[in-house]
Amino acid sequence: MSQTEHASHNHDEDKDPMNEIMPLIPIVLPVVGGVLIFLLAFIAVAMA
Repeated sequence: MSQTEHASHNHDEDKDPMNEIMPLIPIVLPVVGGVLIFLLAFIAVAMA
């Protein structure tokens, strides 16, 4: 009986944070890449 109690209690804790982040990766990576390229170009122009 104690095993079924633990199994039902663990169901609430089985949320994987990676599963929540994965759908955002195709949006976040290009945006961060664009910002990084802009910053590097700005630094290059400022140093020239």
